[in-house]
Amino acid sequence: MLRIIAGEWRGRKLAAPEGDATRPTADRTRETLFSMLTSRLGSFEGLKVADLFAGSGALGLEALSRGAAHALFVEQDPAAIRAIRANIAALRCAPQCDVRASSVLSLGPVKEPLDVILLDPPYRTGAGAVAIDKLVRLGWIGEGTWVSLETEAKEVPQIKSLEIESERTVGKARLTLLRLKS
Repeated sequence: MLRIIAGEWRGRKLAAPEGDATRPTADRTRETLFSMLTSRLGSFEGLKVADLFAGSGALGLEALSRGAAHALFVEQDPAAIRAIRANIAALRCAPQCDVRASSVLSLGPVKEPLDVILLDPPYRTGAGAVAIDKLVRLGWIGEGTWVSLETEAKEVPQIKSLEIESERTVGKARLTLLRLKS
């Protein structure tokens, strides 16, 4: 069972996509990730976030619950998109959300970088590293952007354009926080 961990919607249940095409981030892993981010950001108040390879949308919705101003959800699995839309409707936060039914790799350039980018791609595919390198080229990631990449615990991300700020292993997952190289 997925739940919002903290903030305005703390304890609210979230729908998970049907089937086994997606792997929702465990509550404990999500709690660790948001603790890592909060210790660096101070708060999520007013931030623009992206939840890429969004699955249920739990990461982006957690950020909104903690005060983020806007969340972009990008997911290509139809069952996951239905779950994201159901969760947004249940939380009544549609004005703060943009849901794109597409591949992360089909995203185009943006006018200004986002504050936080949360990536939870399928494990052992390298999709996160490919997406991050493309997002840097397209202007999604700036000097102030925090990037979170979840991989399998034994997987070591190879990211050319960013440097690792912090890493933590939680259960079967490795959480890596990244920033642009200075």
